[in-house]
Amino acid sequence: EMTTLCMSKGKKQVLSLAGGLLALLLAALIALGLLFHREFSTLTSIRKLDDAPFYVMDYTADYGLEEFLAQGASSDQELSAFVIQKLMKGLPVTITLPDLSCSTFNARLENGDAVFGRNFDNPIKPCMLVHTDPEDGYESISMVNLGYVGYGGDYVPEGFPASLLSLAAPYIPLDGVNEKGLSIGVLQLDVEPTHQDNGHTDITTSSAIRLILDRAATVDEAVELLRRYDMHSSANACFHFQIADAHGSSVVAEYVDGQLSLVRPEENYQWCTNFFLSPGELYDVGRGQDRYETLKRLLAQSNGLLPDENAAMDCLEAVAQDSTFWSAVYNNTNATVELTLHGNYEKSYRFDLEQW
Repeated sequence: EMTTLCMSKGKKQVLSLAGGLLALLLAALIALGLLFHREFSTLTSIRKLDDAPFYVMDYTADYGLEEFLAQGASSDQELSAFVIQKLMKGLPVTITLPDLSCSTFNARLENGDAVFGRNFDNPIKPCMLVHTDPEDGYESISMVNLGYVGYGGDYVPEGFPASLLSLAAPYIPLDGVNEKGLSIGVLQLDVEPTHQDNGHTDITTSSAIRLILDRAATVDEAVELLRRYDMHSSANACFHFQIADAHGSSVVAEYVDGQLSLVRPEENYQWCTNFFLSPGELYDVGRGQDRYETLKRLLAQSNGLLPDENAAMDCLEAVAQDSTFWSAVYNNTNATVELTLHGNYEKSYRFDLEQW
């Protein structure tokens, strides 16, 4: 009888402990739900479309670009601090941008559409297409590598609270297009990082892309925005941007000796990889000259006039590397994107801003 009584008490203690843990877990989930109730629709919009893995998210929460621009950020750490405070409600997140060996170009289609092609060459995964439509900016879609905020392996943005880190996505775009047909892609350069000090508000590499997608309708407007802020390179590296618009204009914006340098195309098309294009001592410093020459040859064959978007994707396939994660053909005239993943050019995903 004594043994039976002890066993009964033991079971009650175990059940009581389990009940207590369950109650704590439930309370924690309720607290998280209350804390992130405005972001809940954003998180529940996440859909997995491919085992790459590749996700899509409709970002309906307020990511506070105006608030960010009021204070700025001179490093990934300062950008992370803003994201933690504004978007993550104090939950930790670290933003990093490692090696980006990429290729971009802009051209015209025979039907007159302006297109922008982009290979993102980096094996870190997963990735996500993020749709944003802020009250104080242009609607856009952009590609994000979620590995830059800690996702990877078995840790993916599926379910609550595992998806919470994806709330940082608006501040880590790598390429995209907005409703005005302005597209942009970032590419790495192998020199010392850029740190401007002209007395302007500070921005980082990825937050500059957010700024341009939200606030620029043309290449000239994008350039003016870059002039108004002090650039600080992410990931202790250096980067340049290719920017193109619906009018067919294009520019490569890079930073030479701390100054913004603009490389305009001599033709009605332009292309870019991972070396400096500005005249001077840094010209040709970097890598990707082989990819650059391939794009030059392919585009020159038709004077930058491609039959259709499939031909644009063929150009990206011709310069793809083993590390190419996604290839994107942005149609700046129609604000759409055609995506392929991991070099599988037989399968693509198409998105249109009008679908949201």
